[in-house]
Amino acid sequence: MEDQSRNLILATALSFLLILVWFVLFPPEDQVPPQDPAAQTQAPDAATGGDLAVAPPSAEGGAALEPAATREDAIARSERVAIETPRLSGSISLTGGRIDDLSLTGYRVSIDDDSPNVTLLSPAGAPQAYYALFGWSPAGDLPDDAVPDANTPWELEDGERLTPETPVTLAWDNGAGLVFRRTISIDEDYMFTVTQSVENQTDAAVRLYPYGIIARQGVPADFQNFFVSHEGVTAVTDGTLEQIKYNNIPDLDPGQQPGTVQETIPVEQEGWIGFADKYWMTSIIPNEGQPFTAVALYNAGTDIYQTEARMPTVTAEPGQVTEATTRLFSGAKEWETIRAYQNEGGIDRFIDAIDWGWFYFLTKPMFWLLHNLNQLIGNMGLAIIALTLLLKAVLFPLAFRSYVSMARMRELQPEMEKLKERAGDDRQKMQEGMMELYKKNKVNPASGCLPILLQIPIFFSLYKVIFVTLELRQAPFFGWLRDLSLPDPSSLYNLFGLLPWGAPEPGTILALVFIGALPILLGISMWLQQKLNPAPPDPTQAMIFAYMPWVFMFMLGGFASGLLVYWITNNTLTFIQQYLIMRSHGSKPDVFGNIRKSFGRKKASEKK
Repeated sequence: MEDQSRNLILATALSFLLILVWFVLFPPEDQVPPQDPAAQTQAPDAATGGDLAVAPPSAEGGAALEPAATREDAIARSERVAIETPRLSGSISLTGGRIDDLSLTGYRVSIDDDSPNVTLLSPAGAPQAYYALFGWSPAGDLPDDAVPDANTPWELEDGERLTPETPVTLAWDNGAGLVFRRTISIDEDYMFTVTQSVENQTDAAVRLYPYGIIARQGVPADFQNFFVSHEGVTAVTDGTLEQIKYNNIPDLDPGQQPGTVQETIPVEQEGWIGFADKYWMTSIIPNEGQPFTAVALYNAGTDIYQTEARMPTVTAEPGQVTEATTRLFSGAKEWETIRAYQNEGGIDRFIDAIDWGWFYFLTKPMFWLLHNLNQLIGNMGLAIIALTLLLKAVLFPLAFRSYVSMARMRELQPEMEKLKERAGDDRQKMQEGMMELYKKNKVNPASGCLPILLQIPIFFSLYKVIFVTLELRQAPFFGWLRDLSLPDPSSLYNLFGLLPWGAPEPGTILALVFIGALPILLGISMWLQQKLNPAPPDPTQAMIFAYMPWVFMFMLGGFASGLLVYWITNNTLTFIQQYLIMRSHGSKPDVFGNIRKSFGRKKASEKK
């Protein structure tokens, strides 16, 4: 029994240590250092052409762009073409032909009924500007002003508004024999298709290359520099996934332009590049088989983060029209949607825009199973419970052997006591005798901790799934649990809503102390699980056992409520399994007796 207790304490301590490292040493609120407010509001200088994006490799023309007071003011600065789809709303700016005003109609900022839709893209000059820009860059002897830039006044040549059924075409004549057109179409979800063309009406060939740019000023307002989640540049280059967090981008090598840093990756066959936040993404996707150069760039002076897809130089012969087509994804990282784009649209590894992490071989099947259970049941909380049941069923044979081995060790206790008497203080003789006894009776003393150890990768995988996947965002369970991706909003501070004041703000000291109902249920479930066995005779081990459930209760109180639903369900099923297996081997667990003894031991220690 002593070895069994030692193994269980070791496994529990290991679990505690791993979770402590995970949660304490890498706190989720570790934000990147705040930027200088002056740098965030400063208008780009003449070297950047008066706009956030710098078309490679030349500067763009135009006057410096003054920051707008609000996003609405920035939108009102230019004429626009409306975007109306089942999933998106917004507009395209005719100044520069930018896709720079986009909201997700299916997602709200919070679970409040009056919460606005999530804003994804915003115009240049607006707070947190974030937009996509396409164009041509001159090559050879073609002057810079012969091609459109970010401030070019485009005209709406065809179409009235962009819908899945009605594309729009923008046009600009440079007055020197080159006519540029940009046809933009969109599907029912989040994919734009941008076809750029240049009509050469001169008597000489011209060389130029197409590009696509995604630019944003500053990091997202809700960016968390948390190692469990990637937010920043995400790209796939010839089958290789590339990720650079926002806070690591300024550490790149010096760029071609003064004051910039960048990383450049040549792509031979296929790939894509863009910015992936926790739940949303904007990416440029050249055609399959199209070579291009993927670039991640940062300008410290203007606090501009930028990704580029630079296509090879093309030649527009006299009297000919040269085209270049590029796709732009701007929307939610919905698993089914981006998987369809990968499988049916030929976008290599697009599903990896979701940050599955190093243990993707566990997180991917974990999410697949959870997603399908949710589709079947219609409630994510019940799906988590069903997932726990399936995992327990899969692991039952191992758990059964473990509990049987533990029961056999209890049966060997009389022989163990005799062995101790014979060995006396000879520890080597004692160890040899124990190993012989285990071998003779086919007992594995380490098997008792295996079920606990197996819970560690399962717990971390589910934690990752709940933390990064959009399908868990604002997923309700029952009652007060309206978002399983957030901690339990109830609190002891107001007696779970019975008292007429609100719960403490998440992340505060009071919120850590006055935990919610789910963490309390977790502590109780762990405590009851302990009471299946008598407390260890060693006082130190007994003390560790006594405090462990309550330490976990407070430590995990700030975790996502969906994760606590899993753990409570798992503890309950483990209790039932262990109880039934122990009964089947002639051992009747005295749960209530063990509880009474634990309180009696506590009173005795207090009298001393």
